Amino acid sequence: MEIRKYKFDDIAQFTHLMADLGYPASIDEMKVRMKRIESNPNYYTFVAEKEKVLVGMIGITIHTTYTNNDEKIQITSLVTRKEYRSQGIARALVKFVEEWSIRRGSNFIYLLSGISEKRVKAHELYKYLGYEITGYRFVKHLER
Repeated sequence: MEIRKYKFDDIAQFTHLMADLGYPASIDEMKVRMKRIESNPNYYTFVAEKEKVLVGMIGITIHTTYTNNDEKIQITSLVTRKEYRSQGIARALVKFVEEWSIRRGSNFIYLLSGISEKRVKAHELYKYLGYEITGYRFVKHLER
């Protein structure tokens, strides 16, 4: 398995991965999203590839805050293709990003995850990898 930066040629398989994450979209919708993401220098997308098949992805965002000068890395998306789950791919993607972050000089990684039955296995993985629950997420959907 190889972990590498996302390329625009990956769009069809990448779109399939988003459906496995629970966010189905058309290829055209994903093209719009990925063009926006790729235009932002604080976003990075890495994919896991096995025999020319995208088997996983991890998306991250680099943040700075008002509270200190440290760069913070947020894992914003992580998914393994359904038929390749339980093979250590998500674990390898997280470890890849942790090592990438250290090379950048960042020692702080966090992620947000919803509370639902669909996310129980993901939460177990995060805890296994040493991530701690440290807070709450508050959300408000605004009317347009």
